[in-house]
Amino acid sequence: MDIQGTRRGLFATEPVLLLATIIAVLYFGQPILIPVALALTLNFLLAPAVIYLHRFRIRRVPAVILVVVIAGSLVGGIGWVVARQLVRIADELPNYRENLHQKLAALHAPSVSPFGRAIRGVREVGQELYSNPAGQPAAPSNPPPVAGGEKGVRKTATPPVENPPPATPLPVTVVQPERGIPDLLNALAPVVRPLGEGVFVLVLTVYMLIKREDLRNRLLLLAGMGRLNLVTQALDDAARRISSFLSMNFLVNTGYGLLFGFGLYVIGIPNATLWGVLAGTLRFVPYIGTSIGVLLPFVFALGISSHWGPGLVVLALFALLEFSISNFFEPWLYGSHTGISTLALLVMAVFWTMLWGWPGLVLSTPLTVCLIVLGRHLPEMSFLHILLGDDAQLAPEAKFYERLLAMDQPEAHRIADRFLEQNTLGALYDTVMLPALALVERDRHKGALDESRANFVFQCANELIAEFCDYSILEQTNNQASPADANRCFPVICVSTQDQADELVATMLAQLLEQCGNRTLQLPSRALSDEILTRLGEETDTVLCISALPPFAFANTRALCQRIRHKLPHNRIIVGLWDPTVEADRVRERLTTCRPDHVATNLADVAAQIREWQEARAYPEFALPESQPI
Repeated sequence: MDIQGTRRGLFATEPVLLLATIIAVLYFGQPILIPVALALTLNFLLAPAVIYLHRFRIRRVPAVILVVVIAGSLVGGIGWVVARQLVRIADELPNYRENLHQKLAALHAPSVSPFGRAIRGVREVGQELYSNPAGQPAAPSNPPPVAGGEKGVRKTATPPVENPPPATPLPVTVVQPERGIPDLLNALAPVVRPLGEGVFVLVLTVYMLIKREDLRNRLLLLAGMGRLNLVTQALDDAARRISSFLSMNFLVNTGYGLLFGFGLYVIGIPNATLWGVLAGTLRFVPYIGTSIGVLLPFVFALGISSHWGPGLVVLALFALLEFSISNFFEPWLYGSHTGISTLALLVMAVFWTMLWGWPGLVLSTPLTVCLIVLGRHLPEMSFLHILLGDDAQLAPEAKFYERLLAMDQPEAHRIADRFLEQNTLGALYDTVMLPALALVERDRHKGALDESRANFVFQCANELIAEFCDYSILEQTNNQASPADANRCFPVICVSTQDQADELVATMLAQLLEQCGNRTLQLPSRALSDEILTRLGEETDTVLCISALPPFAFANTRALCQRIRHKLPHNRIIVGLWDPTVEADRVRERLTTCRPDHVATNLADVAAQIREWQEARAYPEFALPESQPI
C-alpha cells in the first residue's frame, strides 16, 4: 500500500483539512515561525540591493555585509535623532498640561443642553447607587419616634459610650527580601527577550541573504524532481510579488514621513522630525498605524497652543496626504504587485492579528501573498487564489450565462455589447455564446435547469443573434468581395441536428459565413428529404455543415452524417461538434464510417476550412494536396 500516495490523495480531496493543518502549525509554532517570517520579510526587502551590488562584480558576502551595515546605520541614526527628541518632549510635557486641560474642558457639553442634562442625570443616579448599596434600605431622613405608651414595649436608655484610650502605635520595620538570580532574570526578561529575538532575526536575515541559492536548492530537493517546475514558478512568483510590494511600500511610507514632517515644520510644530519618522514607521502597520501616527502630533499641537488652530491644521495635512497617497499613488505604484483584493486584505489582517498578534498584523500582506501564490500553483489549494486574489472574476461566457439564468436580459445584452467593442462577431460567438449554450444543454440534460428557464435562455439568445444580423450585414458590406472572389465562394447549407440549441448555433454559423461572401441556407435535419438530397447531389460545390451541440449529440450526428454521405458521395461535409475541450482528431476517429471531409469544434475553424477550399479551387497550382475524406 502506498502510504505517501494515500496521504497526498487525502489532502488533494480534502483541501479544508490541509488548510486546518497549516493553521494549526502556524498557531503552535509561533515562537519559531514569527522570527523566521520577519527574517524572510527583511530578506525580500534587502535582496534587490544585494543583487544590484552583485551585478557590479561584488562578491555575495561583502555585498550582504555592506547592505546590512548601511541599513543598520540608517536605522540607528534615525533612532538616535528620534530618541533625543523624545527625551526633550518628556522634559517639556508638564508645561503643556494646562493647555490640554483647557481643551478637554471646552469639550464638555453645556448643562442646559439635553445631552448635558442626560449626563447630569446619569451621574446623579450613579452617586445614589454608590451611596446606597444594593440590598440595604435607604435610611429615612426623619426617623419615626419610639412609641413609649404601647403595651409590652419598654423604653430603655442607651448608656453613653466612653471614648477608648488611644492605642499605642506599633513599630513597623521594612524588611527587604533577598533577591536571587531567578528574581534578576525575571526583571531582565522584558528587555533580554526582545533583544534576543532581534539578534536572532538579524542573524537569520544575513544567513538567508548569503545562502539564498542554497535554501532554494533545498526547497527544490524537498519538493522532488516531479514538481521542480511548479516549485520554481511558485518561488519566483512569491519573490517577485513580495519584493515589489515591500520596495514600493518602503518608498511610499518614507515619502509619506518626509512630506508629513516637512508639513509640520512649515506649520511650526516643534520636533517635526520625530513626528515624520513616527508617521512613516507606523504606516507599516496596516489600518491602525496610520491613526496612531497622526494622533500623537495632533495631541502635541493642542498642548503647545492655547487655541485649536495648529491641531486642526495637522488633521488637514494628514487628510490631504492620506487621500492623495491612498487613492492615487499607491494604486499606481503597487499595481498588481500583490494580487490581493481589498476585502481580502482587510479580512486577512484581522486573521493574522488573531493568530500572531502585532507581528501578524505587520506581516499580514506578505503572508497573504504567500497564500495566494500557494493557491495559484498548487491545485489542491486553488480556492485560496479564488477567495483572496484580485483577478478571480467570472469569464465572459459564465457571466453571460449567469445573467440569462437570472432572467436579466438587458445586462446579458450589455455583456455581449462590451465584448463586441473589442472583438469580432466570430469571437463573440465562439468564446461567449457558444460556451453559454453548451452550459445550458449540459444543465438541461442533467435536470438542473427547468424547461421554462431553458426556453427563456434560448429565446434571449435568439433575439440577440437576430440583432447581430444587422452587424453581420454591415461587416459584409465593409468587406465586400470582388466579383471574381464571389464566383469562387461555395454555397453552404447549415443543418441542425436535433434541438433548439443546435439551430441557434447553425444560425450563428450562417451569419459568419455570409460575412465571408458565401450564400448560406439553414435547414433542420427533419427537412432534409430524399428529394432535397438528390437535388443537392447535382451541385457538388455545395458544402453541408452539420451543427451539433454536446452532450448526447454524437449518435444523432453520426447517423445524420452517414445518411448525407450515402446520398451525396461527392459533396464536402463538415461536422461541427461544438465542444472546444474535445480534440477534433478524436472525433474524426469515431466518425470513420461517416467519412466527413472536416471535423470542427468552433465556428472560426469552419470558416477557415471553407476559405481554404475556395482558395485551392481558385489557385490550383499553389494549392496543397487535399486530404482525402475518411
